[in-house]
Amino acid sequence: MASPPQRRRAARHRQPLADGTNATRRGPSAGRKKPITVDAIVETALGIVEREGYDALTMRRVAGALETGPASLYAHVVNKEDLDDLLIGRLCAEIELPEPNPRTWREQIISVCAQIRDQYLRYPGISLAALAAVPTNLETLRVSEGMLGIVLAGGVDPQTAAWAIDALILYVNAFCLETSLLDRHADQEEWAVSRDELLRRFAALPGTFPHTKRHAAELTSGTAVDRFEFTLNLITAGLGNRT
Repeated sequence: MASPPQRRRAARHRQPLADGTNATRRGPSAGRKKPITVDAIVETALGIVEREGYDALTMRRVAGALETGPASLYAHVVNKEDLDDLLIGRLCAEIELPEPNPRTWREQIISVCAQIRDQYLRYPGISLAALAAVPTNLETLRVSEGMLGIVLAGGVDPQTAAWAIDALILYVNAFCLETSLLDRHADQEEWAVSRDELLRRFAALPGTFPHTKRHAAELTSGTAVDRFEFTLNLITAGLGNRT
């Protein structure tokens, strides 16, 4: 039989994110501080990630920001994994899903992926939570449902469409994680390498790397957005024209 926290989590996934149940505060601060709700916990956690990155996020840190103890959070959030699920759900709630169009489905799916990318990049490293989370949050499922509907509208068979959505989401998560790591290294002089420096290093390679030396310009060309759009076009083009 499921434990009380697990039952609370399951029930929450059947209703909107905002939780109107307040934790009762006791002691001198009672009545003066904002009540602790799921919504307050999520907003506080996102603020920490936005300012300091996902690595800085812990249940204790969130509790401290809310001026309470970790035990107060567990009345609303089962554990850190549950919080991760809530965070991704909150970001997915901002994604706008178009009505699937058989003529423009590729452009539509790329647009949705770009929205997810932009949401995740606001919160450095949060794609780690997305990679680890089992998609049970209703908002997360709303996005995957919408993406599946778009690809199916393109005439793609259900099995291929299902795996394509998985591949697209995995790529978006990986892209955002790589970007957050590169941004972190860019702030460290010993890690920062310009394109000119990279070209110089490639040019200095021995003759056992003929392709890398010859095509160094191509290997280092394009912005991150250029490469993002290229990869999504590559994936969707591989689904074939089945309309």
